[in-house]
Amino acid sequence: MLTRALGRTPHYVVAGGLAVLFLFPLLWSAWASVSAQPGTAQTSGYGLGNYRTLLDYDAGLWRYLLNSTVVSALTVALTLGVSLLGGYAFARFDFPGRNLLFLLTLAILMVPYATLLIPLYVLLGRLHLQNSLVGLSLVLTMFQLPFATFMMRISFEAVPRELEESALVDGCGTAGALRRILLPAVRPGLITVGLFAFLAAWNDFIAPLILISDSARAPLPLAVANLRQQSMGAVDYGATEAGVVVLAVPCLLLFLLLQRHYVQGFMSGALKG
Repeated sequence: MLTRALGRTPHYVVAGGLAVLFLFPLLWSAWASVSAQPGTAQTSGYGLGNYRTLLDYDAGLWRYLLNSTVVSALTVALTLGVSLLGGYAFARFDFPGRNLLFLLTLAILMVPYATLLIPLYVLLGRLHLQNSLVGLSLVLTMFQLPFATFMMRISFEAVPRELEESALVDGCGTAGALRRILLPAVRPGLITVGLFAFLAAWNDFIAPLILISDSARAPLPLAVANLRQQSMGAVDYGATEAGVVVLAVPCLLLFLLLQRHYVQGFMSGALKG
């Protein structure tokens, strides 16, 4: 027992070091958001002055949180819906050009993110979706679909075909088998895709910067970036760190709540066959 524990000690040391490395910036932001700093609302001691600055900034913190929530919810819903059907089609149906179409879908990942934003901005203008949360959600969904479709394909391929065939023999149609048999089986993959889509939409900065011009429609990352600039070019580090903490809390909570399913989703493709 002692030998086994000693043999695992290097792993524990490495894992502990990585945990400290990743947690340190979050803990530093949390400390800086409540501590006194020159040029901030918290001039002495510890308190929530920086959070009050964030709360009252421009359209208000609750407005920016609502915008981020709407964008994230739409992105997650659209990504899950499209990638679910796309992954199912690529995994279960044989049609001409299937693999080529799948490779073209994945090839979107090789296109630099920023290079597509200006053409998409023009396209959204023609669709009357410029400066709208729906248009922003569509753009963020497009960039999530290649990875999401890939994840859903390997999730469906990890499910034995015999389960679906048994449902079809028992009288289920294709849609019924998908809803009753396959959806519960690929739930870890769906949660992984949804979590990635949420994190990308919640934290994205460059797409709102290009596509949103009305400050009242800005998501929280863009509002925090605008907040940090005070008069005479000074930076309100306290309010900025408060915004970082507010942005990080939902991501941490979701990841901790869904961690088990997240790991299973990534393992589904590795366990195929």
